[in-house]
Amino acid sequence: MLNRFALITFVGVVALATCLAQQPTVNLPVGKTSPNDGKEMFNGYCAPCHGVDGKGVGPVTSQLIQKPVDLTVLEKNNGGKFPSAHVVAIIEFGPDVPAAHGTKDMPIWGPILRGMDRSGHRQDIQALRTRNLETYIRTLQVK
Repeated sequence: MLNRFALITFVGVVALATCLAQQPTVNLPVGKTSPNDGKEMFNGYCAPCHGVDGKGVGPVTSQLIQKPVDLTVLEKNNGGKFPSAHVVAIIEFGPDVPAAHGTKDMPIWGPILRGMDRSGHRQDIQALRTRNLETYIRTLQVK
């Protein structure tokens, strides 16, 4: 009986590992950046997937199931108005629709950015980081 249970468990683990192996994963190192520099944060956190120009073609794009969002047309696709609140919400809470990975696997940056500050001002620093990152993304919009 024990051998049968071990065999069933082993087969289940192998099946799970096979399924997980078929999903591409991209692990990016997250280094600390200046909360005052939106461009530095974008290049460190967003550019690997979205590209330094924000057009959705970064160095890890080939590892993703779907192409990342072109961040340069957010304003154009929103009737000429930059969707600040939406961009901030995605940075803080992640996408509300399946992302480029085929799932909601885009990093939820809010907790990551908050965790970079070891002082008692985590919320303030995270808000500063988010605001400066959103402001930089605004500068990438096509005219």
